[in-house]
Amino acid sequence: MFARWRSIQNQQHRLLPHVDNPAARAYLSAPLPDKNTPISDVDFLSLDFETTGLDAKNEAILSMGYMPYKNGRVSLAPSTSEVICINRTLNAKSVIIHQITDDRMKTGVALHDALDRLLEAMAGKVLLVHYSKIERDFLEAATKRVYGKALPFLMVDTMMLEKRKLDRIQQPIHSNQLRLANLRKQYHLPPYGAHNALEDAIATAELFMAQLAQYQQDKTNVRLGELLC
Repeated sequence: MFARWRSIQNQQHRLLPHVDNPAARAYLSAPLPDKNTPISDVDFLSLDFETTGLDAKNEAILSMGYMPYKNGRVSLAPSTSEVICINRTLNAKSVIIHQITDDRMKTGVALHDALDRLLEAMAGKVLLVHYSKIERDFLEAATKRVYGKALPFLMVDTMMLEKRKLDRIQQPIHSNQLRLANLRKQYHLPPYGAHNALEDAIATAELFMAQLAQYQQDKTNVRLGELLC
């Protein structure tokens, strides 16, 4: 986990001379929080993508939602929810799941504009997600497509945090136990509607608050490097 922080920092410095886009350069130039930063002092950006499928090489980001989170506070005033206009017809299954029709998708924003705004919001922050494979794979694929390079980023994954906890106490993990809605229920958090990017980003931040409160019962002075994935 600490090695991950060092690797991301090195990648930022290495990529900066090779990226021309102003938003990407500003993001790469922003200093990362140190791995030893107390978790209460870390600026997070809670992020969720809704996608047309699970394979980042062949599928696309359909919508994104994100907002800042720090020290137990979710900032809804600067929250962002965007539908992305993609060059394909949505299949029926995707429309049923995400409730985003072709007509609504076609009125969405271009991916490069949405990414520019996302990078501005991400600068100097740690991404907070649930099931990092989706956000990591799709964000790397999207930044490579738009900026020519897959940009690095620090990430904390609420699903991974729960898995580590259960592994640590040698408790078996049951089918679907680690899904966002199921974990929220386990932590006595109210239900949200699924498959809405901004609502899922808010739900993830609230779950992280609950996980962190439990984690800090056993250990004080939690540092960023301990939670990175």
